[in-house]
Amino acid sequence: MNFRESPEAESLRDQLRAMMADLLPEDFLGGFTNDPADMDTTEAFCRELGSRGLISLTWPSEYGGQGRGTWEQMALREEMWANYEPRGAQYMNVNWVAPALMRFGSQDQKDRHLPAIAAGEEVWCQGFSEPEAGSDLASLRTAAKPTVGGWEISGQKVWTSYATVAQWIFLLARTDPVAEKHHGITVFILPLDRPGIEVRPIRSMVGPHHLNEVFLDGVWAGPEDVMGEVNDGWRVVRETLAFERVGIARYARCERLLLEAPTALGEGRWSALPLTLTARWAMALVHTRQARILAYRVIDKQSSGRVDPGEVAAYRIAVTKLEQEVAEVLMDAVGELASGDPDEEPWKFVRAVEDHWRYAQAATVASGSVEMQRILLARSMDLVRR
Repeated sequence: MNFRESPEAESLRDQLRAMMADLLPEDFLGGFTNDPADMDTTEAFCRELGSRGLISLTWPSEYGGQGRGTWEQMALREEMWANYEPRGAQYMNVNWVAPALMRFGSQDQKDRHLPAIAAGEEVWCQGFSEPEAGSDLASLRTAAKPTVGGWEISGQKVWTSYATVAQWIFLLARTDPVAEKHHGITVFILPLDRPGIEVRPIRSMVGPHHLNEVFLDGVWAGPEDVMGEVNDGWRVVRETLAFERVGIARYARCERLLLEAPTALGEGRWSALPLTLTARWAMALVHTRQARILAYRVIDKQSSGRVDPGEVAAYRIAVTKLEQEVAEVLMDAVGELASGDPDEEPWKFVRAVEDHWRYAQAATVASGSVEMQRILLARSMDLVRR
């Protein structure tokens, strides 16, 4: 693989960095904080991205995109995640909602949602996990029962990120209760203000807007709300999750924080750290480069129409373990600042490290646990029965 970046990707990085320098506050750590102004910042930033055609950067022209290359999209992902994802929840739209709509959506669904996503005006959430169907997603129990002209959906979703700020939910429900486990599931796309839907936030250490329960009580859905074919939702999900798991360039933020550490702590503090800790820092930096190469390998295959579930799983395992490794190394490195002056410059870096540590705690569970990813990897290598 040639790792030399194209002039177009380099130019895009320069454009994005200039935008973020102009539009983001100096202490910005993402939209999901206790300060409502941070959410306002992400919404304004998304609208600006949309006005410049940067949300639909690689979409085909028939869907209003620029048709630019996969590696330019990769550059955009890396710049966004290195800068605390100023798109907020919008990244989900780009990574998998829009690709799913393009591949499986009806023409009416494409016409309704793709322009709004491209403009940065629409936020989605993912109605997948349930109290007894998290990593084993195919065991979901939310049921869509046939009724005159459509379905009535009842059930519960949990760990639904962004449901308090989203307008739409990408929902999985079982439409055939007697079908085999991975069959009889259908994808519905529903507005969250539809009668019978209730969102309840779950308090957590990763900040507001993130984790929620979604309750569905006799929610009406018509044929126009179905994405893809009835009872064929698992195929949609399988492809969707492949996009989602590689579409988040988490290693980019890890690398930024690691490289900032010596400067942020200052030469005196950094040189005083134990050699065992700086050795762990160096090894973590190596692991960020390995995760990047794994991501590039998957993206290269996806760009040519090939999706290898095993390689996606290998990347997912590597990058989630990396997040936790980097979090522990940096928390140990900044530990000596705990009794320092909060007005000193290093405290901006300390807040960023603490923020990263909080999110890293859930990294090996979110978007499919590491244990499930190992099973997928083993299956791809024919090490276990399917």
